[in-house]
Amino acid sequence: MRSSPNRLVAVIFGAVYLLVGALGFAVTAGVEFLATEGELLLGIFEVNPFHNIVHLLIGAALLIAGLSNARAAKAVNITVGAVYLLLGVVGFFLVDTELNILALNTADHFLHLATALVLLGVGLGAERGVRADTSNRTV
Repeated sequence: MRSSPNRLVAVIFGAVYLLVGALGFAVTAGVEFLATEGELLLGIFEVNPFHNIVHLLIGAALLIAGLSNARAAKAVNITVGAVYLLLGVVGFFLVDTELNILALNTADHFLHLATALVLLGVGLGAERGVRADTSNRTV
């Protein structure tokens, strides 16, 4: 893992997102599952139970890929990075609407954009000799 930037970043981000997802449940007791306004995690980031579960799933995907191999880590970093880039941009338009089922706030958008930049930067820039196999083919 030391020689693979993709694996290292996936493990670190995976562990952080698992921790954030778990901590989120400490502040969202009594919040509706898909509430458009949640509670503040760390006094900054708005979350609801659905948002917590998404953090747990993303954290697990990153951690598993990072502990697996460079190809898996690269593919997951690129995929999660792309999703976070989209969510970071679209999120600005979801606030104060019924479509904000993740209870996003401005701090969330900037965190998602920062996460996207790191994951995409490492996924697309590091380990150019390792191809991210994102096809669904089976061997």
